[in-house]
Amino acid sequence: MEGVRYCLMQLEDYINEICKDTPSWEIILKTVGVTLILVWLKGFLFQDESLFTRGKKTVFKLARKIPAVRNKIESEVAKVSVSMNETMNKSIDYAPYITKLPADGWKYDHVIDEAAKYTRYGHYNWKEGCASGTVYNYNKSLTDLTTEVYGLAAWSNPLHADVFPGVRKMEAEVVRMCCTMFHGDAKSCGCITSGGTESIVLACKAYRDYAINVKGIRKPEILVPVTGHAAFDKAAQLLGMAIKHVPIDPVTMKVDISIMKKMISSRTCMLAGSAPQFPHGVIDPIEEIASLGVQYDIPVHVDACLGGFLIAFMEEAGYPLAPFDFRVEGITSISADTHKYGYAPKGTSVILYSDPKFRHHQFFVTPDWPGGIYATATIAGSRSGGIIASCWAAMVYHGLSGYVELTRKIVETAQRISKECSNIPGIFVYGNPEVSVVSFGSEKFSIYTLADAMNKRGWNLNSLQYPASVHIAVTVLHTQPGIADKFISDMKEITQDLIESPPKVEGESAAMYGMAASIPDRSVIGEIAWVYLDAVYSTIGAKKQEPVVSNGIKNPEE
Repeated sequence: MEGVRYCLMQLEDYINEICKDTPSWEIILKTVGVTLILVWLKGFLFQDESLFTRGKKTVFKLARKIPAVRNKIESEVAKVSVSMNETMNKSIDYAPYITKLPADGWKYDHVIDEAAKYTRYGHYNWKEGCASGTVYNYNKSLTDLTTEVYGLAAWSNPLHADVFPGVRKMEAEVVRMCCTMFHGDAKSCGCITSGGTESIVLACKAYRDYAINVKGIRKPEILVPVTGHAAFDKAAQLLGMAIKHVPIDPVTMKVDISIMKKMISSRTCMLAGSAPQFPHGVIDPIEEIASLGVQYDIPVHVDACLGGFLIAFMEEAGYPLAPFDFRVEGITSISADTHKYGYAPKGTSVILYSDPKFRHHQFFVTPDWPGGIYATATIAGSRSGGIIASCWAAMVYHGLSGYVELTRKIVETAQRISKECSNIPGIFVYGNPEVSVVSFGSEKFSIYTLADAMNKRGWNLNSLQYPASVHIAVTVLHTQPGIADKFISDMKEITQDLIESPPKVEGESAAMYGMAASIPDRSVIGEIAWVYLDAVYSTIGAKKQEPVVSNGIKNPEE
């Protein structure tokens, strides 16, 4: 201590000696100037994005100001736009669009006929189990039931709980049933949301506000595995939060806990893990993440949006898992999609908390609005009572025994696909998929080429990146007789063909992902994504190409 005091006295004498002949105004101005420079330098160096990332973006931004570069990019994006609009119009058989209200309203039967025509567009026969995920269950009884129940509550709105108390009761019961599924105690609580993305955004909002209001963290940040759903990135953008992505183990595909621990800071307001994650169907080490949460007093969110309504029943179905829910100390919230393996119509999910203190920070309340005291539990104000009623109906219709039986069939099918495809020369399965998603890669050829070939046989698989892979999310539809057999058989045949006779021209997916991987300026990929979304909403028709005619005979393939 004496040594420190001596050093400070020496420093004081040195500064006094330097400044003894300097006017006081000059000392003040220089001090202010140096302080401002240091503050600017700190803000420049320590931002949410690294200096390297910002530098790279600046270089690409400057490069795009060069006319030749800018024109080339605009030209290529324009080509993609034309191609995507053509694809969208082809999928609806080049039918014209309605662009203004009909002069007179259509008759009931005409509306039904036209709506039926619209629902028949598309060439994927999803009812026969050709699609990865997408539609998680389909049967006439369930469809009729949820449709009829929706009709009973079609005009209801849970925002007005006093006018529609029955819908309020249904929502409360759905939440409580889900809390019980995930072993929540009497304090556990939650809300119905519009989907997994909103559930995740609300969890991030709750922990952001909890960190600011309770823990005094000025700029909260979230810590998420790199394989965590993109909804976490959307939440960070919408909520003005920083997000850090934790690397995964390249063999197990699970988040690297040792790295996650090192990345925790005084600003970390939430740790997240997936059960399972979307790309490879692998469950992160939830217990270890929860242990970090307890150690550092940080809330832990389990994203079970994809497989929540499977993992909750897997033990009873004969496929026990490591603990992942509210039984684990440190788990403070869980998101699970009722509209996936809960088999409710699209538009519902649940966000669950271990304690109401977290849900309170999710709520939005403004007490000073002239329209009255305004309070909402979720992002939306008005919500569909009909979709909540349909969700309730699907859950009580299946019951515990129904969910357990369907879970058994799905996991059994997924594990069979994983085992059989692991033995196919030329491809491999990523990690150890425990639930419903099986992800494939290859060191022999572009895995996207396999996806394109499977597409030609009627399969619709999900293409993934970093690393290059494709996956199938097994649903009830894939458990139908013969579907898994055909999938495995097609995978074997196509893989053998690709090894024996590699294609000279890459397919659509292979070309697109190959192009995307080769572009260092990721903002260009962002623009292409914008073009896709523009095409989704476009009502600009495309001209149908006439079939090729040879000797007066139309090409039969057309």
